[in-house]
Amino acid sequence: MQPFRLGIFLFTVLGSIPMAMSAHANSVGALTINIDGLQNRKGQVCLSVFSTSKGFPSDTKNAVQRQCLKITDAPLRMTLKQLQPGSYAVAVLHDENNDGKANRNFLGIPTEGFGFSQNPMVLTGPPKFVDSSVLVAGPRTDVQIQLQYL
Repeated sequence: MQPFRLGIFLFTVLGSIPMAMSAHANSVGALTINIDGLQNRKGQVCLSVFSTSKGFPSDTKNAVQRQCLKITDAPLRMTLKQLQPGSYAVAVLHDENNDGKANRNFLGIPTEGFGFSQNPMVLTGPPKFVDSSVLVAGPRTDVQIQLQYL
């Protein structure tokens, strides 16, 4: 190949790489959350999606998206759209009495169902963001959350 043509060829190929990476970085995705283990169909299920550890899992003011849905079917499926590529952690609450809060008994133990993405084991307190995070990197990501009742 002649040097001039080789230069044009390399410029064309290499020049298209940043555009392809830029187009991929600007794409948004959807996160579909499948929630299993509902003990009953009372109330609503609320979920909060966090993009950092700040506020995770209980300070919903720091969530990038929050949504509540009346329970009609079990298992329950919710899809959150317009998420930028990155790591996210999901906290789910079965708000049986529709008060918008995670109710607890006098010892501080949750009295309503809860769950987190990646289904980490919960023993003495809520999981860390890193233990619950999932990568949203394409047009659609699915996660399964198993609710826990104590």
